[in-house]
Amino acid sequence: MRRWLFVQLDATAWPGSGLSLANKLFAVTIFLAVAMAILETEPSYRAAVPNLFGVAELFFGVMFGVEYALRLWVAGEDPRYAGVAGRLRYAILPVALIDLLALLPFLLTAGLQDAFLLRMVRLLRLLSLAKFGRYSRALHNIFAALRERQYELLMSLLAAFIVMLLAATALYYTEGSHSPESFGSIPRALWWGVATMTKVGYGGAYPITVLGKLFAGIFAIAAVGVIAMPTGILAAAFSDAFQREREKAKRGQDDQ
Repeated sequence: MRRWLFVQLDATAWPGSGLSLANKLFAVTIFLAVAMAILETEPSYRAAVPNLFGVAELFFGVMFGVEYALRLWVAGEDPRYAGVAGRLRYAILPVALIDLLALLPFLLTAGLQDAFLLRMVRLLRLLSLAKFGRYSRALHNIFAALRERQYELLMSLLAAFIVMLLAATALYYTEGSHSPESFGSIPRALWWGVATMTKVGYGGAYPITVLGKLFAGIFAIAAVGVIAMPTGILAAAFSDAFQREREKAKRGQDDQ
């Protein structure tokens, strides 16, 4: 029984494609739990069905509690986590801690009467979204791609910061005396650089001098290239990771 549950619950042990029946059930439960946390913030829904959210909280608490207990029990099928000491090692793994965090809304709201605090604590149920990480092989591929390209990404982020700093310095010297609220210091001008680079345009700050407009135009054009750098790096990394996954799946089919 424990071996069968281990295969059902551990995505790496599941021999089939996609998710096992048990993991599909818990994935649907996670989705419903997050949906209920979102709907509970709407006052009209709470007024229309005042008891629904309390019942749902109990249901999700029981479901996540059963899942956590089962995963802790079947972890012994892996020799690394056999015995009491092995279970303790498993319990401090990130995936196991995420399972435990998903129980917090149920554990912390037991006996809590204050409606506002109750809703705030129940929003912790959104943490259960992180549990999808144990079900999705694609997410593992994404993390692997990020690790492979971490130095390139860091260099692109450093380049973006340098460009923003140069632009903020230039705008400070050209626009500081004309628009002190927006460009009166380099940190203020740096905020303008962040808003411009991300195309948010927050605050409506803009240069008014000819030289300031010239620097701002150069920075805006450079920002397009700087933002495109990490996008291209990530796209290439994801493509390589998914290609490896397809080749691995193809080799598995050929072996069969």
